Amino acid sequence: MKRRNTTTYGFKSASKLLEDRIRQAGESRGFAATRLLTHWDEIAGDLARMARPVDVKFGRQGFGATLTVLTTGPLAPMVEMQKDVLRQKVNAVYGYNAISRVRVTQTAATGFAEGQVSFETRDAPRAEPAPPRPEIVAQARDVAHGVGDQGLRSALEALAQNVLSKQDK
Repeated sequence: MKRRNTTTYGFKSASKLLEDRIRQAGESRGFAATRLLTHWDEIAGDLARMARPVDVKFGRQGFGATLTVLTTGPLAPMVEMQKDVLRQKVNAVYGYNAISRVRVTQTAATGFAEGQVSFETRDAPRAEPAPPRPEIVAQARDVAHGVGDQGLRSALEALAQNVLSKQDK
């Protein structure tokens, strides 16, 4: 019998090491299929930017579960209108009609303390910070003047500019 040569040399991928812990954490919140948590962006599509899954609660009669999603106040009406589409996408992951209801909860933009979920749109342009005043740039250059390494000197200048700008305010 020929032995199979492996290239892993006994090592496991990070996903295999964390698989059991992710499953246990997901099951404690009702997520029997952890794929719902790990692949939320793919499953929910555009809704993934507006909402995050919180938990799945199974009813006493067993007529399907309730998926609770978290969103911000301004996005809640849009998520509410697309609940049926989201329910169909999630049920496609489960392979049967596991979710009978989708419940929308609202929170501040930073999310609950445990998750700190940010609901900013990914495509939103970010405001560029105002350039520092010339005297702050000169002070920062003086602070880093004696450093020989160019990369370290520019990093120290940037740090000094940030600190001096904060003190200026």
